[in-house]
Order: sequence, then C-alpha cells, then structure tokens
Amino acid sequence: MIFQETPLRGAYVIDLEKIGDERGFFARAFCAEQFRKHDLVDNFVQFNNSLAEKKGTLRGLHYQFAPKAEVKLVRCIRGSLLDVIVDVRKDSPTFLQHFGIELSAENRSMLYVPKGFAHGFITLEDQTETMYFVDEPFAPDFERGLRWNDPALGIRWPVEVTVISDKDANHPDFDPAHHIQD
Repeated sequence: MIFQETPLRGAYVIDLEKIGDERGFFARAFCAEQFRKHDLVDNFVQFNNSLAEKKGTLRGLHYQFAPKAEVKLVRCIRGSLLDVIVDVRKDSPTFLQHFGIELSAENRSMLYVPKGFAHGFITLEDQTETMYFVDEPFAPDFERGLRWNDPALGIRWPVEVTVISDKDANHPDFDPAHHIQD
C-alpha cells in the first residue's frame, strides 16, 4: 500500500501496490499493521455501501463530533466521484480548508478521512457505488453537516448537482456556534 499525506494533516490518499502477472494483479486493500505504522486508525466497526444511480448525486458534507467523531476509509468500487473533505478541527492550521480527489473503480484509490473532517462526494457517472469503513457507529445526536455550496468553503464541484437529499441541501452555512464542539 502506498500512503500519501494530503495538504490537510492526517488525511491520506492510499493507493494499491499492485503485484501483477498474466492473470492480472494482487494487492492489499487494507493492512492493520501498515495503518499502525502510519499512526492511522485500524479498528473499523462498520462497513457501509452506497449506490448513486445518477451522475451529479451529492452526499454530504457530514461529520460526527466528539465523543462520536469518526474516521472513514472511502473507496469507489463502480463509476467515479469527486470525494471532498473539509477540516473542521478548530485548532488546526488548515481549519475550514478542503481537499478533493477523484476516486474511481479504475484508479482504486482510497481516501483516509481522520476525525474532525466533514466528508462528502459528488458522482461523476451514473451507477456510482462506494464502500467505506468507519471506526464509530452512526450517532445521529452527534451528527453535523456543512452546506455543500457554502461560500465560506469555496468548494468547486466539477459537475452540476442533480440529486441531493433535503437534509443535505438544507445544512446551514458554517457557524462556529453550531459546528465547533469542545
């Protein structure tokens, strides 16, 4: 596995280290020992799967705050998407900065999203499917969301949003009183 830290401290793009021959290739998609060597969480408790039928489907930007803050390990297994994270750690030098990467079935890259980051994605193709591990179960009482088009975030989505839930469309703009938890 190849770990590349993003400009946002603690977040990583993880690529497969393929061993190939005439049959195709073999690669580890997860190895707890390698995650520990990079000081990353390796104890996941839930494995989630989502399917977006239409290009332009937007999910997010979601996060859970302490004590139920969660780590996510995200991979696209069919189609492609732009995966975006926003640093909501109040003491971070990259507070409210974002990072985006295309994840696809073809590139097989994963995004490691540490605690303290909002996460969302927009699909770039119809029939895009994503799987992700989380280290905390869903805790609705600790959930927050940022509005996908909040001007304070400045995220440039590469395609028009065609499908979004009412909940995600109506997240508030960033407000420290609502979004920052001690």
